Amino acid sequence: MKQAIGQNMIEETRMARDAFSTMVGTFSSDLWSYCSYIAGSPWDGEDLYQETLLKAFGMLPERWSDVTDQKSYLFRMATNAWFDQCRKRKHGVGLLLEDDISDVPPMDRLELEEALMRVHTSLTPKQAAAFLLVDVFRFSADEAAGIVHTTRGGIYAALQRARQNLKENRSGEVKPVMTMDNETQQTVDIYLEAFNTGNLDKLLSLFSSTAHNEAFLGFQEYSKAEMKKGSMRFGLPGHTAKRITLWGRHVIVVITDEGELHDIQVQEVENHQIVAHESYFFRKEFMFAAGEELGVAVQLNKPPVDWR
Repeated sequence: MKQAIGQNMIEETRMARDAFSTMVGTFSSDLWSYCSYIAGSPWDGEDLYQETLLKAFGMLPERWSDVTDQKSYLFRMATNAWFDQCRKRKHGVGLLLEDDISDVPPMDRLELEEALMRVHTSLTPKQAAAFLLVDVFRFSADEAAGIVHTTRGGIYAALQRARQNLKENRSGEVKPVMTMDNETQQTVDIYLEAFNTGNLDKLLSLFSSTAHNEAFLGFQEYSKAEMKKGSMRFGLPGHTAKRITLWGRHVIVVITDEGELHDIQVQEVENHQIVAHESYFFRKEFMFAAGEELGVAVQLNKPPVDWR
């Protein structure tokens, strides 16, 4: 006999997650930047950031002692998650061999800003992690060694080699713009028309019955029926949506009457139906980075979110 996961357990888990998110909020901006640098793009960095928070929260029951250094705990989770991704793609993470180096002075600020653009393409994953942890996020060599699983000598040698590699490789990688096929474009254009005219029935008709609707780190719905009872039960927000390119990817941005960024959405279309809908409504760090990229202010107070 199947046993349902009841609302009591769901609510208790949600409360624990919210408490955890509040606790680590001090480090969330740095953590998101670290994920974006090491993964090579804001999109991949956002995926890594979300995976990091989920793993960091999910691993707490396995801790035998308090997490006294929350920042190191989060960055360790992010680094391990990235190394795991690299291994799954059959990419080596590299080794940090020691050399006769006892210390490395801080990097020049201008050199550092230029180097950040090439971290992902010029260094091995372990070199990139060591460089970012020490030169950008100011971890000590001992702290960085614990995070990337090496020694202090390995960190110092990695920093020296990483800086040399970054100086020698000054050609930045140009990422291509992802194309949108005609079927997807047509469906998204109908979605935009329905959204902007407030036609909820027409908009919902575009979704498959088993569509996956997710607002990252906010909620998930696994069918059109759940959407009607959940996120769509109060109708559409009354803002303006349009299709743009953000960091090489086609997305929908939702703009308020005041010209503020309300949401960023991505749809997956098959057989002229939306089978997956993703929203970044709850993703503070991502939304602010996108707002800066687009030159648009982010809406701070949009219930249930208040970022003021």
